[in-house]
Amino acid sequence: MIFSRGRGGRHSRDERSGRQSADPQDLAAAAEPEGPGHGPYDVGDAPPDVQRLDLGSLHIPAVQDVEVRVQANPDGVIQQVVLVHGESALQLGVFAAPRTEGIWPEWREEIRTSLAADGVVAEEADGEYGTELRARVRTPDGGIADLRFVGVDGPRWMIQGVFQGRAASDPAAAGPLAECLNGLVVDRGQEAKPVREPLPLRLPREAAAAAEPSPDGDGSGAPVNGVVSGQQHPRRSGPRPHRDGS
Repeated sequence: MIFSRGRGGRHSRDERSGRQSADPQDLAAAAEPEGPGHGPYDVGDAPPDVQRLDLGSLHIPAVQDVEVRVQANPDGVIQQVVLVHGESALQLGVFAAPRTEGIWPEWREEIRTSLAADGVVAEEADGEYGTELRARVRTPDGGIADLRFVGVDGPRWMIQGVFQGRAASDPAAAGPLAECLNGLVVDRGQEAKPVREPLPLRLPREAAAAAEPSPDGDGSGAPVNGVVSGQQHPRRSGPRPHRDGS
């Protein structure tokens, strides 16, 4: 924290030398490194008075023009969360982690190995949250898509984010999606879980009601509070869980 000079402040002027002196406490405070100033947050550290979408273990801040798309089973259990803004998307996953260390470095290396097995080269790059992976993959329709994998280790949890579209090739274009990631809140709970197991996510009650199968049988509901839900069963993304507890 930097203290400004002003009337009534802690800074004083030495009348004889004309030099300014500062309170030692001010100097110590100014020397302390500041935190990142944003999340993702553990539920106990989250700023209050922020509107968020409660999906159980993951609370997503409401950001203008960001659409939340979820894929859930008939019981309302969410299997995939994707945030969409313009030509960019951010797929989110939240997983159990051990008490003593983060799992993103190991997780990241397994993603790299998995992509390499498919002939895709993933490159490491420095990002806002540390080391991330960037790759260019071929889509089922024969096109090319950029992916950017980021990981955030928290207390007994880890968030994986996969940027797609413009936000993957140009981090500066992430804009509102980055704002969502920075404002995420994780409610890990106290229950012991196997390391890497996905933390439970559920549709809000009103969104679950809207996700009832439509007359044409496509299983898609109308948007509710910015949430678009569907009853689908996507593939699991990311390395598989370890069966030791956390």
